[in-house]
Amino acid sequence: MNFEYAQRVKRLPPYLFAEMEKIQKEKKAHGVDLISLSIGDPDLPPPDFVVDALANEVSDLKNHNYSFSQGEHVFREAVCNWYKNRFGIDVTHDQVVALLGSKEGIANIARAFVNNGDKVLVPDPAYPVYANGSTILCDGLVVPMPLLEDNNFQPDLDIIDTDNVRMMFLNYPNNPTAATVDKHFLKKTVDFAKDNNIILCYDNAYSEITYDNYRAPSILEISGADEVAIEFNSLSKTFNMTGDRIAFAVGNKQLVAGLTKIKSQIDSGPPVYIQKVAAAALGVYKNSNQPEFLRKNNQVLQERRDLLVNTLTKIGYPCEAPMATFYVWVNCKEDSVKFTTKLLDVGVAVTPGIGFGKYGEGYVRITFTQPKERIKEACERIVSIF
Repeated sequence: MNFEYAQRVKRLPPYLFAEMEKIQKEKKAHGVDLISLSIGDPDLPPPDFVVDALANEVSDLKNHNYSFSQGEHVFREAVCNWYKNRFGIDVTHDQVVALLGSKEGIANIARAFVNNGDKVLVPDPAYPVYANGSTILCDGLVVPMPLLEDNNFQPDLDIIDTDNVRMMFLNYPNNPTAATVDKHFLKKTVDFAKDNNIILCYDNAYSEITYDNYRAPSILEISGADEVAIEFNSLSKTFNMTGDRIAFAVGNKQLVAGLTKIKSQIDSGPPVYIQKVAAAALGVYKNSNQPEFLRKNNQVLQERRDLLVNTLTKIGYPCEAPMATFYVWVNCKEDSVKFTTKLLDVGVAVTPGIGFGKYGEGYVRITFTQPKERIKEACERIVSIF
């Protein structure tokens, strides 16, 4: 028997990351001590209060029943309080929906609002789910918005053709470029979306991983955003809970309702115990200042960042120290796959920029989600090549 994929699946581009994972597995199978600086998965553990809360909540047998598609009341209340404490924003329960990770919500928002042939503005380079999981698998048409270094890795909104554009994705602090933006740019983006009747999907998953006194804004801080925007955030990076798959979307009530309607057909919300743990975690924010655990984690990451950036600069690959995320976006001065292969030959795995889109070519993304000693070893291996 031969079962063909659906046409929408056939439209998906080759998934470069799967091929890179295959090569890495082969290296390990041959005994190579591979230092992975390619995956954005924090190596730091969740804080103790998260682990303690999980032990308590998972042992409560009542927490093993179905949840709701929009999420538990206690979780949505915690999200509302978090937005008030962190950003000074008042949001209501009907503006919040619980997610099985922000990736799930980003993929499903298009199912609620994008029709066959609708255009979707997608940053390039970008996290592949915007173009693939959301747009292509919903029969939309991807319209790339180049993120170029000479424009601070921000899209040029003034040159975009908005004809038949239904939706737009943005992500700052940015993966993979680690670029950040201010409220002036966000205001321009909100006005652009309002003027052109475009749904604005803002991925803010790295809002809490910041350095050098930078504080990432929320799109919902901008006047008029509640008319056009939905923001996605997650506990994955902030609390080092990537595997627990708990996140949330907040914003325009109609957009949240549409996303919830899709989710009601395909899932029953995250596990109750995880939502309660997440509610307790968000509750450690008492004001706009970073909680103690986060300050300590970010200090660890900043030391790693500085080691990596200083080494790369010394060997002829100057790059700015990012003010957020745990990525360094490096101009590798050649084909990104060839550069990545060179590093694999000395047991260092990074991600070729072409995997994030056409305009990612010539760059590589290097993470600093490894202990400082391993990053130092990786840097020594890189130096040995150049």
